[in-house]
Amino acid sequence: MLKTKELRGLAWLAAAVSMASLTGCDKAVVLNPAGDIAAQQGQLVVTATVLMLIIIVPVILLTLLFAWKYRQSNTEAEYDPDWHHSTMLELVIWTVPLFIVIALGALTWIGTHKLDPYRPLDRIDAARSLPTNVEPLEVQVVAMDWKWLFFYPEYGVATVNELAAPVDRPILFKLTATSTMNAFYVPDLAGMIYAMPGMQTQLNAVVNKPGVFPGMGSHYSGAGFSGMTFKFHGLSDSDFTHWVEKTKAEGKPLDRATYLALAKPSERDPVQRFSIVEKDLYDKVLNRCVEDGQICMRQMMAINAMGGEAYAKAVGLNLPRDMCSADSGPLVLAPLDARGLPGATTLQ
Repeated sequence: MLKTKELRGLAWLAAAVSMASLTGCDKAVVLNPAGDIAAQQGQLVVTATVLMLIIIVPVILLTLLFAWKYRQSNTEAEYDPDWHHSTMLELVIWTVPLFIVIALGALTWIGTHKLDPYRPLDRIDAARSLPTNVEPLEVQVVAMDWKWLFFYPEYGVATVNELAAPVDRPILFKLTATSTMNAFYVPDLAGMIYAMPGMQTQLNAVVNKPGVFPGMGSHYSGAGFSGMTFKFHGLSDSDFTHWVEKTKAEGKPLDRATYLALAKPSERDPVQRFSIVEKDLYDKVLNRCVEDGQICMRQMMAINAMGGEAYAKAVGLNLPRDMCSADSGPLVLAPLDARGLPGATTLQ
Protein backbone atom coordinates (compact mmCIF):
# COMPACT_ATOMS: atom_id res chain seq x y z
CA MET A 1 0.00 0.00 0.00
CA LEU A 2 1.20 3.49 -0.80
CA LYS A 3 1.68 5.86 2.08
CA THR A 4 -0.37 9.05 2.37
CA LYS A 5 2.64 11.22 1.56
CA GLU A 6 3.32 9.23 -1.62
CA LEU A 7 -0.31 9.50 -2.67
CA ARG A 8 -0.19 13.25 -2.13
CA GLY A 9 2.92 13.47 -4.32
CA LEU A 10 1.24 11.51 -7.13
CA ALA A 11 -1.80 13.78 -6.90
CA TRP A 12 0.36 16.89 -7.28
CA LEU A 13 2.17 15.29 -10.24
CA ALA A 14 -1.13 14.51 -11.96
CA ALA A 15 -2.34 18.07 -11.38
CA ALA A 16 0.89 19.51 -12.79
CA VAL A 17 0.60 17.34 -15.92
CA SER A 18 -3.01 18.43 -16.39
CA MET A 19 -2.15 22.11 -16.06
CA ALA A 20 0.76 21.74 -18.47
CA SER A 21 -1.49 20.12 -21.05
CA LEU A 22 -4.06 22.89 -20.67
CA THR A 23 -1.52 25.71 -20.93
CA GLY A 24 0.75 24.16 -23.57
CA CYS A 25 -0.48 26.68 -26.13
CA ASP A 26 0.15 29.89 -24.24
CA LYS A 27 -2.15 32.11 -26.31
CA ALA A 28 -4.56 29.51 -27.78
CA VAL A 29 -3.79 30.82 -31.25
CA VAL A 30 -6.71 29.04 -32.94
CA LEU A 31 -9.13 30.98 -30.71
CA ASN A 32 -7.10 34.21 -30.61
CA PRO A 33 -5.59 34.63 -34.09
CA ALA A 34 -4.22 37.72 -35.85
CA GLY A 35 -6.28 37.32 -39.04
CA ASP A 36 -9.99 37.67 -39.75
CA ILE A 37 -10.42 34.35 -41.58
CA ALA A 38 -8.80 32.42 -38.72
CA ALA A 39 -10.94 34.40 -36.25
CA GLN A 40 -14.13 33.37 -38.06
CA GLN A 41 -12.97 29.76 -38.11
CA GLY A 42 -12.23 29.92 -34.39
CA GLN A 43 -15.68 31.37 -33.69
CA LEU A 44 -17.21 28.52 -35.69
CA VAL A 45 -15.37 26.02 -33.47
CA VAL A 46 -16.61 27.77 -30.30
CA THR A 47 -20.22 27.94 -31.50
CA ALA A 48 -20.26 24.28 -32.54
CA THR A 49 -18.73 23.27 -29.20
CA VAL A 50 -21.32 25.23 -27.20
CA LEU A 51 -24.16 23.63 -29.18
CA MET A 52 -22.79 20.15 -28.49
CA LEU A 53 -22.31 20.96 -24.80
CA ILE A 54 -26.07 21.56 -24.55
CA ILE A 55 -26.39 17.78 -24.74
CA ILE A 56 -23.08 16.68 -23.24
CA VAL A 57 -23.25 18.65 -19.96
CA PRO A 58 -26.80 17.59 -18.96
CA VAL A 59 -26.03 13.95 -19.82
CA ILE A 60 -22.92 13.97 -17.61
CA LEU A 61 -24.76 15.70 -14.73
CA LEU A 62 -27.75 13.37 -14.96
CA THR A 63 -25.47 10.33 -15.07
CA LEU A 64 -23.82 11.44 -11.82
CA LEU A 65 -27.21 12.32 -10.30
CA PHE A 66 -28.74 8.95 -11.12
CA ALA A 67 -25.69 7.08 -9.85
CA TRP A 68 -25.95 8.95 -6.55
CA LYS A 69 -29.72 8.94 -6.14
CA TYR A 70 -30.28 5.30 -7.04
CA ARG A 71 -27.29 3.90 -5.17
CA GLN A 72 -27.89 0.63 -3.37
CA SER A 73 -27.82 2.21 0.08
CA ASN A 74 -30.58 4.74 -0.75
CA THR A 75 -33.66 2.81 0.34
CA GLU A 76 -35.86 5.90 0.03
CA ALA A 77 -35.45 6.15 -3.78
CA GLU A 78 -38.61 5.37 -5.75
CA TYR A 79 -38.52 1.87 -7.25
CA ASP A 80 -40.82 1.05 -10.18
CA PRO A 81 -39.79 -2.21 -11.93
CA ASP A 82 -42.80 -2.05 -14.28
CA TRP A 83 -41.93 1.37 -15.77
CA HIS A 84 -41.39 1.17 -19.55
CA HIS A 85 -42.39 4.41 -21.32
CA SER A 86 -42.67 8.18 -20.94
CA THR A 87 -43.92 10.31 -23.82
CA MET A 88 -42.45 13.48 -22.34
CA LEU A 89 -39.06 11.85 -21.84
CA GLU A 90 -39.08 10.52 -25.42
CA LEU A 91 -39.86 13.99 -26.76
CA VAL A 92 -36.97 15.52 -24.82
CA ILE A 93 -34.52 12.75 -25.77
CA TRP A 94 -35.23 13.03 -29.50
CA THR A 95 -36.35 16.64 -30.07
CA VAL A 96 -33.47 18.50 -28.41
CA PRO A 97 -30.71 16.55 -30.26
CA LEU A 98 -32.65 16.92 -33.51
CA PHE A 99 -32.72 20.71 -33.17
CA ILE A 100 -29.02 20.75 -32.31
CA VAL A 101 -28.15 18.62 -35.36
CA ILE A 102 -30.22 20.95 -37.56
CA ALA A 103 -28.45 23.99 -36.10
CA LEU A 104 -25.02 22.39 -36.53
CA GLY A 105 -25.85 21.42 -40.11
CA ALA A 106 -27.00 24.94 -41.01
CA LEU A 107 -24.00 26.51 -39.26
CA THR A 108 -21.56 24.18 -41.01
CA TRP A 109 -23.15 24.65 -44.43
CA ILE A 110 -23.06 28.45 -44.18
CA GLY A 111 -19.55 28.49 -42.71
CA THR A 112 -18.19 26.09 -45.33
CA HIS A 113 -19.28 28.38 -48.16
CA LYS A 114 -18.47 31.64 -46.40
CA LEU A 115 -14.95 30.49 -45.46
CA ASP A 116 -14.19 28.74 -48.75
CA PRO A 117 -10.43 29.31 -49.26
CA TYR A 118 -11.05 30.08 -52.96
CA ARG A 119 -13.61 32.79 -52.16
CA PRO A 120 -12.23 36.37 -52.40
CA LEU A 121 -12.48 38.37 -49.19
CA ASP A 122 -15.39 40.77 -48.73
CA ARG A 123 -14.15 42.35 -45.50
CA ILE A 124 -10.98 43.29 -43.63
CA ASP A 125 -12.38 42.30 -40.25
CA ALA A 126 -15.71 42.21 -38.43
CA ALA A 127 -15.92 46.02 -38.33
CA ARG A 128 -14.54 46.94 -41.77
CA SER A 129 -15.64 45.95 -45.25
CA LEU A 130 -13.13 45.56 -48.06
CA PRO A 131 -12.55 48.80 -50.02
CA THR A 132 -13.33 48.44 -53.71
CA ASN A 133 -9.95 49.78 -54.87
CA VAL A 134 -7.79 47.34 -52.89
CA GLU A 135 -6.02 44.64 -54.89
CA PRO A 136 -4.89 41.52 -53.03
CA LEU A 137 -1.21 40.78 -52.62
CA GLU A 138 -0.49 37.66 -54.70
CA VAL A 139 1.96 35.19 -53.18
CA GLN A 140 2.91 32.09 -55.15
CA VAL A 141 3.90 29.27 -52.80
CA VAL A 142 5.96 26.18 -53.63
CA ALA A 143 6.23 23.38 -51.07
CA MET A 144 9.65 21.78 -51.51
CA ASP A 145 11.68 19.06 -49.77
CA TRP A 146 11.85 20.41 -47.04
CA LYS A 147 11.42 24.15 -47.28
CA TRP A 148 9.02 26.78 -48.55
CA LEU A 149 9.61 29.01 -51.58
CA PHE A 150 7.54 32.21 -51.89
CA PHE A 151 7.24 34.24 -55.11
CA TYR A 152 6.01 37.85 -55.10
CA PRO A 153 5.12 38.48 -58.78
CA GLU A 154 4.02 42.07 -58.09
CA TYR A 155 7.51 42.94 -56.85
CA GLY A 156 9.64 40.44 -58.78
CA VAL A 157 11.25 38.96 -55.66
CA ALA A 158 11.23 35.60 -53.91
CA THR A 159 12.20 34.18 -50.52
CA VAL A 160 12.84 30.84 -48.87
CA ASN A 161 11.35 30.16 -45.42
CA GLU A 162 10.27 33.76 -44.89
CA LEU A 163 6.88 35.25 -45.69
CA ALA A 164 5.72 38.84 -45.26
CA ALA A 165 2.57 40.81 -46.01
CA PRO A 166 1.09 44.22 -45.15
CA VAL A 167 -1.45 44.41 -42.35
CA ASP A 168 -5.09 44.75 -43.49
CA ARG A 169 -4.31 43.99 -47.14
CA PRO A 170 -5.95 40.86 -48.60
CA ILE A 171 -3.54 38.10 -49.57
CA LEU A 172 -4.15 35.63 -52.40
CA PHE A 173 -1.99 32.54 -52.03
CA LYS A 174 -1.50 30.25 -55.04
CA LEU A 175 0.09 26.99 -54.00
CA THR A 176 1.79 24.03 -55.64
CA ALA A 177 4.52 21.54 -54.72
CA THR A 178 7.64 20.06 -56.26
CA SER A 179 7.26 16.39 -55.40
CA THR A 180 5.35 15.42 -52.25
CA MET A 181 1.96 16.71 -51.16
CA ASN A 182 2.10 19.01 -48.16
CA ALA A 183 -0.17 21.44 -46.29
CA PHE A 184 0.48 25.15 -45.86
CA TYR A 185 -0.58 26.37 -42.41
CA VAL A 186 -0.23 29.70 -40.60
CA PRO A 187 -2.56 29.31 -37.58
CA ASP A 188 -2.83 33.08 -37.08
CA LEU A 189 -3.87 33.61 -40.69
CA ALA A 190 -6.30 30.90 -41.84
CA GLY A 191 -6.87 27.17 -41.93
CA MET A 192 -4.49 24.80 -43.64
CA ILE A 193 -4.57 24.28 -47.41
CA TYR A 194 -2.91 21.48 -49.35
CA ALA A 195 -0.18 21.99 -51.94
CA MET A 196 0.22 19.24 -54.56
CA PRO A 197 2.61 18.78 -57.49
CA GLY A 198 1.13 19.53 -60.88
CA MET A 199 -1.87 21.24 -59.30
CA GLN A 200 -2.66 24.69 -57.93
CA THR A 201 -4.75 25.43 -54.87
CA GLN A 202 -5.71 28.85 -53.54
CA LEU A 203 -6.16 30.51 -50.17
CA ASN A 204 -7.53 33.99 -49.46
CA ALA A 205 -6.62 35.53 -46.11
CA VAL A 206 -5.70 38.74 -44.30
CA VAL A 207 -3.61 39.62 -41.25
CA ASN A 208 -4.98 42.33 -38.95
CA LYS A 209 -2.16 42.71 -36.44
CA PRO A 210 1.55 43.38 -36.90
CA GLY A 211 3.85 40.73 -35.56
CA VAL A 212 5.84 37.60 -36.34
CA PHE A 213 3.75 34.45 -36.56
CA PRO A 214 4.77 30.80 -37.01
CA GLY A 215 4.05 28.91 -40.22
CA MET A 216 4.57 25.26 -40.96
CA GLY A 217 4.01 22.28 -43.20
CA SER A 218 1.22 20.41 -41.43
CA HIS A 219 1.19 17.27 -43.59
CA TYR A 220 3.91 14.65 -43.16
CA SER A 221 6.18 14.70 -46.20
CA GLY A 222 9.31 12.75 -45.29
CA ALA A 223 12.44 12.88 -43.21
CA GLY A 224 12.78 16.68 -43.05
CA PHE A 225 9.13 17.36 -42.26
CA SER A 226 9.70 18.50 -38.66
CA GLY A 227 11.97 21.33 -39.78
CA MET A 228 9.69 22.57 -42.56
CA THR A 229 8.76 25.79 -40.75
CA PHE A 230 8.90 29.49 -41.57
CA LYS A 231 8.05 32.86 -40.06
CA PHE A 232 5.23 35.04 -41.34
CA HIS A 233 5.77 38.77 -40.80
CA GLY A 234 2.72 41.02 -40.55
CA LEU A 235 4.05 44.48 -41.40
CA SER A 236 2.79 48.02 -41.80
CA ASP A 237 2.75 49.37 -45.37
CA SER A 238 6.00 51.27 -44.85
CA ASP A 239 7.71 48.31 -43.17
CA PHE A 240 6.60 46.01 -45.97
CA THR A 241 8.01 48.41 -48.55
CA HIS A 242 11.28 48.42 -46.63
CA TRP A 243 11.22 44.60 -46.51
CA VAL A 244 10.83 44.43 -50.30
CA GLU A 245 13.65 46.93 -50.81
CA LYS A 246 15.89 44.94 -48.45
CA THR A 247 15.10 41.74 -50.36
CA LYS A 248 16.02 43.41 -53.65
CA ALA A 249 19.22 44.83 -52.20
CA GLU A 250 20.46 41.69 -50.43
CA GLY A 251 19.05 38.99 -52.67
CA LYS A 252 20.52 37.09 -55.59
CA PRO A 253 18.97 36.11 -58.95
CA LEU A 254 16.66 33.12 -59.10
CA ASP A 255 16.76 31.39 -62.48
CA ARG A 256 15.96 27.84 -63.51
CA ALA A 257 19.42 26.52 -62.66
CA THR A 258 19.28 28.06 -59.19
CA TYR A 259 15.78 26.71 -58.69
CA LEU A 260 16.79 23.16 -59.67
CA ALA A 261 19.62 23.30 -57.14
CA LEU A 262 17.23 24.66 -54.53
CA ALA A 263 14.69 21.91 -55.25
CA LYS A 264 17.09 19.19 -54.08
CA PRO A 265 16.06 17.79 -50.68
CA SER A 266 17.60 19.62 -47.73
CA GLU A 267 16.64 20.14 -44.10
CA ARG A 268 16.27 23.24 -41.89
CA ASP A 269 17.38 25.70 -44.56
CA PRO A 270 18.11 29.28 -43.50
CA VAL A 271 16.18 32.23 -44.92
CA GLN A 272 17.20 33.04 -48.50
CA ARG A 273 16.24 36.08 -50.57
CA PHE A 274 16.12 36.51 -54.35
CA SER A 275 16.11 39.97 -55.90
CA ILE A 276 15.33 38.93 -59.47
CA VAL A 277 13.14 36.01 -60.53
CA GLU A 278 13.20 34.49 -64.01
CA LYS A 279 10.01 35.21 -65.92
CA ASP A 280 7.23 32.62 -65.54
CA LEU A 281 9.36 30.43 -63.24
CA TYR A 282 6.42 29.64 -60.94
CA ASP A 283 4.32 28.73 -63.97
CA LYS A 284 7.03 26.32 -65.12
CA VAL A 285 7.17 24.78 -61.64
CA LEU A 286 3.40 24.35 -61.68
CA ASN A 287 3.44 22.81 -65.16
CA ARG A 288 6.40 20.53 -64.40
CA CYS A 289 8.66 21.89 -67.11
CA VAL A 290 11.50 23.75 -65.40
CA GLU A 291 14.21 21.61 -66.99
CA ASP A 292 15.15 22.33 -70.61
CA GLY A 293 13.38 20.15 -73.17
CA GLN A 294 10.40 19.27 -70.98
CA ILE A 295 6.91 19.70 -72.35
CA CYS A 296 4.72 21.71 -69.99
CA MET A 297 1.57 19.96 -68.81
CA ARG A 298 -0.65 22.60 -70.34
CA GLN A 299 1.10 22.08 -73.68
CA MET A 300 0.42 18.37 -73.52
CA MET A 301 -3.18 19.03 -72.48
CA ALA A 302 -3.63 21.53 -75.34
CA ILE A 303 -2.34 19.00 -77.87
CA ASN A 304 -4.56 16.29 -76.40
CA ALA A 305 -7.55 18.64 -76.39
CA MET A 306 -7.06 19.20 -80.12
CA GLY A 307 -7.00 15.47 -80.82
CA GLY A 308 -3.65 14.24 -79.51
CA GLU A 309 -1.99 11.84 -81.92
CA ALA A 310 -4.77 12.36 -84.46
CA TYR A 311 -4.15 16.11 -84.37
CA ALA A 312 -0.41 15.58 -84.83
CA LYS A 313 -0.98 13.40 -87.88
CA ALA A 314 -3.56 15.82 -89.31
CA VAL A 315 -1.03 18.66 -89.32
CA GLY A 316 1.69 16.47 -90.76
CA LEU A 317 3.77 15.91 -87.61
CA ASN A 318 5.54 12.57 -87.36
CA LEU A 319 5.90 12.49 -83.59
CA PRO A 320 7.25 9.59 -81.52
CA ARG A 321 4.85 7.41 -79.56
CA ASP A 322 6.44 8.51 -76.27
CA MET A 323 5.82 12.18 -77.03
CA CYS A 324 5.09 12.88 -73.34
CA SER A 325 8.62 12.12 -72.22
CA ALA A 326 11.14 14.86 -71.45
CA ASP A 327 13.49 13.66 -74.18
CA SER A 328 10.88 14.14 -76.87
CA GLY A 329 10.16 17.74 -75.85
CA PRO A 330 12.25 19.42 -78.56
CA LEU A 331 10.87 16.99 -81.15
CA VAL A 332 7.34 18.06 -80.31
CA LEU A 333 7.84 21.78 -79.87
CA ALA A 334 10.16 22.43 -82.84
CA PRO A 335 7.66 21.31 -85.55
CA LEU A 336 4.85 23.19 -83.82
CA ASP A 337 6.98 26.32 -83.65
CA ALA A 338 7.93 25.98 -87.32
CA ARG A 339 4.31 25.77 -88.40
CA GLY A 340 3.04 28.38 -85.93
CA LEU A 341 0.48 25.86 -84.71
CA PRO A 342 -1.52 25.92 -81.45
CA GLY A 343 0.24 24.22 -78.56
CA ALA A 344 3.66 25.69 -79.38
CA THR A 345 5.40 28.71 -77.84
CA THR A 346 2.11 30.43 -77.11
CA LEU A 347 1.55 27.78 -74.47
CA GLN A 348 4.96 27.88 -72.88
